Parts: sequence; C-alpha cells; structure tokens
Amino acid sequence: MACPDVEPQAQSLDPVFAAAAAPWPVSPGPASPDGPPPDPSPPDARVVLTEADIARALRRIAHEVLERTKSLDTVVVLGIPTRGSSLARRLVAVIEEVEGVSVPVGVLDVTMYRDDLRHQPTRHVEPSQIPATGVEDKTVILVDDVLYSGRTVRAALDALADYGRPRAVQLAVLVDRGHRQLPIRADYVGKNLPTSTAEKVQVRLTEHDGLDVVRITGGLPR
Repeated sequence: MACPDVEPQAQSLDPVFAAAAAPWPVSPGPASPDGPPPDPSPPDARVVLTEADIARALRRIAHEVLERTKSLDTVVVLGIPTRGSSLARRLVAVIEEVEGVSVPVGVLDVTMYRDDLRHQPTRHVEPSQIPATGVEDKTVILVDDVLYSGRTVRAALDALADYGRPRAVQLAVLVDRGHRQLPIRADYVGKNLPTSTAEKVQVRLTEHDGLDVVRITGGLPR
C-alpha cells in the first residue's frame, strides 16, 4: 500500500544558529561607473524646478545672451564652482547649438576671495581655468547656480580682477532667491524664487549628483 506524500517538517533551529543562518542585509553597493548615484530627496523637500525646467531656463538664458550681445567674438563664459561650472558648460553648448559659434568657457574659483573664510568651513579649492583668449577687454559672463547674499559674486569680481580688466561683466544664475546683502543684480535669471532665510535652496545636477532638480528644504510647511 502506497504511503501518501508527506512534506518533511522544517527542523527548528536554535535561536543562535537561526540568527547566524539569516541572510545578511544587502547594501546598495557602489555607485554606477557611469556617474554619481541619484541624490536622495530630503523628506521635507519641495521640487521647484525639474530636469525639463532647468533645460528650458538655460535655453532661455542663452537666447537672452544672444539678443543682448552684439558679437560673440568678445564673449567669455566663466562658471563659479561647483555647479556653476557645469551650468556654464551647458549654457555654452546651447549657444553653440543655436548660433553655431563656439564660445570660450572656463572656471573661476572664488574660494580664497570670500569674506567669510573665518566664519565657516571652506570647500576644496579648485584651480581656475581661464580660456586662452583671456579676459582682457572681453565681455565676461559669470555663471552660478544660486544668487543669494551676493557675496560669492563679489568674491568672483575680486578673483576676476587678477586675470585682467574685462570690458564688461555680466551675471547669469539659475535661481535668484533674494535676500541680497550687497548691491548685486543678475543680468540673466532662470527663475526668481521667493524664499525665507530659514529655507535652503538645493540645486542638484547630473554631473555632480546623478539628477537634475532644484528643491527647497526647511522653513515652515506650506
């Protein structure tokens, strides 16, 4: 007489051995070699600019530069690290796409020219990269991600003076959040963003953070 199939009963393990036999938690692992991992969004973050919004803002700024500038032959674009450098390269790429003209682009590090070095930690100093054309008698367009107190731009003007005397200096920013402490105004603005001083504006770019987004964190819930 055939015996019915009976599933074998799982043997119970001693709690100590059971814990040892449990699978180890899986870590996310290293970042993809193709770029940095996406930046996690803080729980109180509010998105104010998406990837598409950032692209449209840069394209609009590029067209405004072309409308305002009589000749691109004398234009030099300098990005202020960290994310201003990437925005400067993107801006120049759009100008070249629209106008078919290559505009010199470089990096202007302002770290050692800041007036708050004694009050807060400084980021790693990056070497400035001034195009071979130089800045003497050029129209220099400084590019930064956020315009806030104006002190970073003041430092940039001091740093720029060490490389020559431009014909004119203009400022392009992705976000102007107000609260100026110095009489500085941007010539080209991607988005005017009213904020409180308790809030923080986070600009995240694919080159550094794995995604394109602008968020506001902190402050009172809205």
